[in-house]
This record gives sequence, C-alpha cells and structure tokens, in this order.
Amino acid sequence: MKRRPARIAGYCAACALALALCVPSPARGAEPGAASAPRVHPQRWPKLPPALPRDRGLERRIDELLARLTPEQKVGQLIQADIDSITPDDLRHYPLGSILNGGNSSPHGDKLAPPGEWLTLADRFYDASVAAPGSPGIPALWGVDAVHGHNNIPGATIFPHNIALGATRDPQLIRRIGEITALEVRVTGLDWAFSPTAAVARDARWGRTYESYSQNPAVVRRYVAAMVRGLQGTPGTPQFLDAAHVIATPKHFLGDGGTGGVDQGDNSASESELRDVDGAGYQAAIGAGAQTVMASYSSWHGVRMHGYRALLTDVLKGRMGFDGLVLGDWNGHAQLPGCTPDSCAAALNAGLDVFMAPDGWRALHAHTLAQVTSGEISAARLDDAVRRVLRVKLRAHLDREGRPSARPFAGRFELLGAPAHRAVARQAVRESLVLLKNHQHLLPLSPHAQVLVAGDGADNIAKQSGGWTITWQGTETNQDFPHAQSIYAGIARCVTAAGGTARLSEAGEFHTRPDVAIVVFGENPYAEGAGDVPTLEYSPGDKRDLALLRRLRAAQVPVVAVLLSGRPLWVNAELDAADSFVAAWLPGPEGEGVADVLFRAPDGSVRYDFRGKLPFSWPRSARVPAVDSGEPPLFPYGYGLIYEDDGELQPLP
Repeated sequence: MKRRPARIAGYCAACALALALCVPSPARGAEPGAASAPRVHPQRWPKLPPALPRDRGLERRIDELLARLTPEQKVGQLIQADIDSITPDDLRHYPLGSILNGGNSSPHGDKLAPPGEWLTLADRFYDASVAAPGSPGIPALWGVDAVHGHNNIPGATIFPHNIALGATRDPQLIRRIGEITALEVRVTGLDWAFSPTAAVARDARWGRTYESYSQNPAVVRRYVAAMVRGLQGTPGTPQFLDAAHVIATPKHFLGDGGTGGVDQGDNSASESELRDVDGAGYQAAIGAGAQTVMASYSSWHGVRMHGYRALLTDVLKGRMGFDGLVLGDWNGHAQLPGCTPDSCAAALNAGLDVFMAPDGWRALHAHTLAQVTSGEISAARLDDAVRRVLRVKLRAHLDREGRPSARPFAGRFELLGAPAHRAVARQAVRESLVLLKNHQHLLPLSPHAQVLVAGDGADNIAKQSGGWTITWQGTETNQDFPHAQSIYAGIARCVTAAGGTARLSEAGEFHTRPDVAIVVFGENPYAEGAGDVPTLEYSPGDKRDLALLRRLRAAQVPVVAVLLSGRPLWVNAELDAADSFVAAWLPGPEGEGVADVLFRAPDGSVRYDFRGKLPFSWPRSARVPAVDSGEPPLFPYGYGLIYEDDGELQPLP
C-alpha cells in the first residue's frame, strides 16, 4: 500500500449573482502575484458572539500546562504526522500533538484492515504520547477525513457525498448524518473528523465540487452548522464533545470554491464576495462551536491561505472570535514562498497553529524549534498556538477520557454499518435524487415488470460512491464493501420481492425485449485535482453510454437514465436519448435507496416520490462552466420534478 501521494490537488443563486466578481478573472490556471492582493478590512467582517463562554478554570489549567512544557514539547504540539510515516515508538521521542491517516493510510498499510486494528493502533499511539519521558500527560489527537461517513473503514456507514446532500434540503438529516459519523469514528478510537467542507463551489469543473453542498451560500451555511452540531454536539449541552462526538473541522478556509475550476487555484473575488459567499459556512460553523478550521491550499489574489495573516489571524481569530486551532492541509505550508515541507515559520507567524506534515515532521520539528530559539517565531505566537491546541484538547476531555479502547463506544463494532445507521444513509439517497425528465410519466415503474439493468455503473459500488471511499481516489472493487448494495442489487431485490424480474447486462443485451431498461452510467471515481476537467461535457471522446441509450430506444425499450456524477454535466444528448432522466450524484453503497424511488410499491401505490432539488444549476452547453455565468442554465438551481409534474422535455441542441 502506497502512502497518499503528495497532492497535485488540494486537500448561487441570486445573492452570488449580486456579488459578481469585481476583479477580472485571470486566465485559467494563472495566479497573479501577491502584490496585486487588495487590502483586507477586518472591520467589515461579522463580529461573532462566542459559541462557548470563556472558562476561567480551563484557561488556568492551560496556563499550568504551558508552564510545564519545554520548547521542544510546545513545538511538538504544533505538528501532525501521518501514520504511514510515524510509529507509536516515534512519539516517545518526538512529542507531537496529533497524528492523522491520509486518504491512503491505514494500519500496517492494509486498506482493508479490520476495525479492531484501528483501535489497537489508537491505543498504542495514545500510550506512547502520555508515557514519553518528561511528558506532561497530554495525549495526541488522531484526525481522519471522515467526509461522508467513516469512509476509510470497510463496513462503516457511507453516506451520499455532500453535493447529493445539498439536493435534500433537509438540515435535520445532515445533523443526524454527523451524529452517526461521529459515533462510528469513536468506535475505532479516533477523536477528530476533517469535515465538513464549507466551500461554495461556483465552477463545476473543479474536482472537489462534490464536496460542496451547493452553489447557494445560504444552503452551505445551514448545512455546515447542522453537520458541526451533529459531529460535536451542541455547545452548552452535556452532549458537546462527549464520548459519542468528535471534533469537527470546517474546511478549507478560505475561498477554495471560487478558483475558476482549478484545484489549489486563485480566487479573484472581491472582499465582499469572499466574506458573504465563501465565508458563509465558516460564520455558521463558528456559531455552532467548531473547534478547528483547516486552511486552504488556494489563494486570494495571489496570496496563499496558509500564509495569509490578514485572513487567518485578523479576520478568523480576531474579528470572528475563533478561539480554536487552525490546521494546515497536507504539506500546504510548503507552498508558501521561501518554505519547504520541513521549514515554514511564515505559516505559523501568519496564524497557522498546527502543521499537517505527513512525512517531513522530524525535520520540521527541528527547524521550527530553531526558529523559536532564534526569535523568528516569537514566544508569544508559539504560546498562543499551543494554547489553542490545548484548549481544543481539554474541551474534548482528552485528558480525562483515558485510552481509546476504554471509552464508552470503543470496540462496539456492531455499530459500524448498523442497520439503523444504514437506514439513514438509504433515506439520504432517496431524498437526494433529482428527476430532470419524465416522458409520458414513465416513472414510477411497476415492480412486477421485466427490467433490464444496464450500464457500467449498475453493479459498481465504487462508481456510485466516488472518491474518499476506503482510499483517497475511491477505486475499489465491490468485494471491498461489506454489506453494501450496488444499484443493480437494490433494484433486483425490490423487483424480485414483488414478482418481477431484473436482469443485469452492462452492455444492454437481451433476448426477450424487457418492459423497461434502467441504464446507470457516469463519472469514474476521483478526488481533488485528479477530478479537475477542462469542460463539463460528459465523457468527451467516448460516447458508448450515449450509444447504449440510443440503441435501447431504437429497440422500442423505454429507457430510464441514472447519471452518477460529482457535478452537474452537459448531457443534452443523453437527456434526449432517455425517456426519464435522474441525477443520482454519488449516492454511496445503499443502492436500494435508488430503487425505493424508481419503483411503486407492489400494490401500485407510490412509496416515495422524488424530493431532490438541484443544489447547482445544470449547464445548457459545455461552453460556459461557471454556475453563476451569464448563460441561462438548462435547469436552474432548485429545479427538480415530482411524479405529478409535466416531465416532458423538448429536443435539445
């Protein structure tokens, strides 16, 4: 198992239109110099009331710990290493404050490691962090990219990706998903989830569009707050950061959704748009009590966020009152001028509190310590960063919880993928499906029918789940998903239970003409910059899916198209070739959630109507990819049919 590669990519409705860019966008991929960055005006940003009142007792405890820490230990608290490059024994010699497992990291390099192996390793890291010579007994935190469930653990509950959740318009569902995710993370002994993504994506060519809830900052605001409360609990209640919850991390601060479709790109928006659109989710997250925020790889007017003091310190920590810690992304500090993966005083001085240094942590510790000794990093900045780390750890009761395996939900592996949890994931699938076309009310289908299920996405759980599933890019086989259902398997179970038949043929072959064909197709899994595309045309240069749709229609077979994608795509030809067309996004492993909506109950009644509404506008052409461009969309933001609607669609160019 390889380590996660060094990233080649990073970890609206009317209001967005009203805040149209005040500065002309640079050429795609270009990044202007820092000299062009406009002045930031912190006083124009919202001044937020604290979600948690200052706890004098907790602050006194932090003072006591700070007084006991050596400079080496203080610097250690500010560095996070990946489990592929650090061992528990290393923590006995290097007092690092946290570890993580990146998208491709797992115990012993085994992507299919059973959950017990995760818990055992968590115990070992915990023991080492508190037993090191001279240790003040502050345990290390373990963070994980739990972005749509505890998605690194085979068998854990996997939910639809955020773009699908954005179609549900159901904040209570989002909160419940956060609660389930937190509980399953706790089962394996981990403390910290690197989610939710607070990006407001405005150009669907971006490979992380599916991590964004919507182009509408109002939706992102509501959903980020709901997810933070689900993961952490509500501030001021006994449930806040209790044994069933984890630390949340809204990301990536700030503006990663407005980089013209380029991952790690430059955001050239005005300050007001940066505040009101890109910043909407962070304002909500801080109000909901978020304890950590992850910095973005992206830039604003040429200045990298990992080194943007005016935004990290003056706005986020100062004006907005954020008193938690700011975490870097995977070697994100190395992108600052004059910095490398193992040396970057500029990031810490700008307001970063914890370096995510997956493999260069040893040298980074030595260099940062030297920079503290020389005064390049002041004692006040060092102590402020360490204070923030300790504040988060103590609020999370890390000093009192004991070993991971001794905590209340640790080792209760029956909670991973528990039936009640999977039922919520299945509900999320049902509510996220968006019906774009329904010629002659073909849908809902009879479960008594003879159904042909075709397309390369029909029996492909990785394709329906997308990136960040078991591994970073999410390209796993069906066998790697315990108790998961492909879309075909879900259809077959629904139909056969009612006396109908379902036959799988990826190529759409048949001897006896079926009553209907369901063709499942779409994007292959990707994550981050690997998903950046130059155009929103679906599958340019390979039109096999379109040919399949047309061939079935030519054979007089009614066709339901189910598109799997992490973004809205230009699919005019495919829309024309299908009788009914469903945008299913990346629904995850609960394939029967799709069948729930496509089929009637055995008695002919409608079990579940379509509820999903587009979280992003749908492109009319491949020419203009930005969701807030001047070209009218084919389907506007918020569009979505229900069964009784007129589902006819005129032929498209």
